[in-house]
Amino acid sequence: MTTSPIGQPRLRLPQQIRAGEVIEIRTLISHNMETGQRRDQAGATVPRDIIRSFTCRFEGEVVFSMELHPAVAANPYIAFPFRAERAGTLELTWTNDAGEERRLTQALRIT
Repeated sequence: MTTSPIGQPRLRLPQQIRAGEVIEIRTLISHNMETGQRRDQAGATVPRDIIRSFTCRFEGEVVFSMELHPAVAANPYIAFPFRAERAGTLELTWTNDAGEERRLTQALRIT
């Protein structure tokens, strides 16, 4: 199965975060998200190629994860709440059908 490369992820955090504040983590990643139900010009089925999972860890602990399915649009946008108790490192991981991963790490700073 041929997969399209997982694109460059983007992450958006508030500019200022106070300890104990609930923030929204917003992320977007480029990917075609092929469902496996379309046909090409020759009539052959285009193989399924989706990002199937997303995980966010804070200091190594999973704080949010989800499975994605073929109904998810291309270039998935994911937003979720997170209580920022202390400074640390966020690690976001996307995994596609072929098991390839794209990771993004970002320092979370408390003001």
